[in-house]
Amino acid sequence: MKLPQTRDARSGDLRLAYQVVGQGPINLVFVPGFLSNLDVHWEDPGYAHLLRRLSGFTRLIQFEKRGTGLSDRVDPAHLPDLETRMDDVRAVMDAAGSGRAALLGASEGAPMSLLFAATHPERVRALVLYGGYACFHRWVQDAEAVEQFVAQADTSWGQGRTLRAFAPGRAGDPEFRGWWARFERLSCSPNAGIALARMNSAIDLRAILPGIRVPTLILHRRHDARASPEAASYLARHIPGAELRWLEGRDHPIWTGDTDAAVDAIEEFLTRATPSTQPERSLAALLALRITGASRRALLDGELAERAGTFDARLSDEARCFGGSVVASGPEGRLLRLDGPSRALGCARNLSALARSLGIGLGQGVHVGEVLPGEGAASGVTARIALALAGEATPGVVLVSMVAAEVAFGTGQHFVSWGEIRIDGACLSVERLVPEQHLEPARGIRGHNPDLTHLTLREREVLGLVAEGLSNHEIAERLELSAHTVKRHVTNILLKLDLPSRAAAAALLARSEAS
Repeated sequence: MKLPQTRDARSGDLRLAYQVVGQGPINLVFVPGFLSNLDVHWEDPGYAHLLRRLSGFTRLIQFEKRGTGLSDRVDPAHLPDLETRMDDVRAVMDAAGSGRAALLGASEGAPMSLLFAATHPERVRALVLYGGYACFHRWVQDAEAVEQFVAQADTSWGQGRTLRAFAPGRAGDPEFRGWWARFERLSCSPNAGIALARMNSAIDLRAILPGIRVPTLILHRRHDARASPEAASYLARHIPGAELRWLEGRDHPIWTGDTDAAVDAIEEFLTRATPSTQPERSLAALLALRITGASRRALLDGELAERAGTFDARLSDEARCFGGSVVASGPEGRLLRLDGPSRALGCARNLSALARSLGIGLGQGVHVGEVLPGEGAASGVTARIALALAGEATPGVVLVSMVAAEVAFGTGQHFVSWGEIRIDGACLSVERLVPEQHLEPARGIRGHNPDLTHLTLREREVLGLVAEGLSNHEIAERLELSAHTVKRHVTNILLKLDLPSRAAAAALLARSEAS
């Protein structure tokens, strides 16, 4: 069988592999799940049948995430967050000449598709979610199950032993099991597979579901072995106008079991789905800035007024560096719009440094929510929350809504619990972005071991409590942090130390203290 031509799309400095098959009137972007390799897809009769069926009524664009398959590899310790991978979808669409497309997000590809549809509704004709979920730990695997999966992958990646977790109905098929083992090996390295599993476990996009404004079809097998059927019911309840169809079977991959039933539903949906006529709101991160405290009074001084002018003159350039723009500047503060919270937080760090260099006190707030296009982002509840956070922030502090912190989870950012604020009659949980150099000294860790040097002081402190056998909630109470923050620290510790479990991290610390 002659394989389709594989092309490269540039996303930043990396190349992403993609293929285009079919000449149908609808562009359909297939956003893959955990594993992918464009050439290996065609080797399995079931996968090849899926691709041929989809390309029979669409112009099918399938691609591989960075770090997997035929795309450029990345350091497993620094895998990209969902926002970066969302940009990869846009880069592939641009390279394939697709202005608007339907998205088919399968398994892990479903949350990535959700984030893209919320952020760029103008690029999305319709959304199909197969075997998807909004929160990994709730509907796929809890933390203990993730560590068990990681431990298995650590010793047997590339042997096909993960097959039973995805497609138990095919586990007794030696030919398929051999293909699955090859699929593992050629999709990513063992360390990358472990890092991907841990990163995927951080996915929680429940907060953005009400902001989806494109026609949406949810497909889920009634007895899915990987993603709980309740995940589909939750998506259907919280995405406005979403349609839910149940499929029979328990195997998780869309290309196993009754694939034709899934494709028939997709074809029927896409050929009748029409673009929404509602105003094109989209998901965005807003970064609000306010000159605070003594610095505001000091602006009466001509020199400091000039410094503030210099700050404003550089504001647009700083925003553009992170793919954003200034949408408002006035007495209430400055407001920047960016595609996601990790970019807003990166921009906030740069602006803090700029303000310090100019002698200006700057409080900042970050919130994620639904906004109107262009300068319309400056109005509405999302803008009010961001400005309120900036108003509460003291000089040099960046306050982040819990929603923004959760969406940014897994990006290497560090937060501590700050408290709550009341806006429009509702109470909003707030966290504070913590520069690593401001972390408190570690308590209870004796000595110094080279293996631990790339942990932050806070991470070493958390590691010490993990070694004492404390749970995340117990650590959160001990250190007066949120449970979400502790979970982030533990994830980062395991990634940085390249360890499969909390027990392995505790053992490493014990060896460090004994040496």
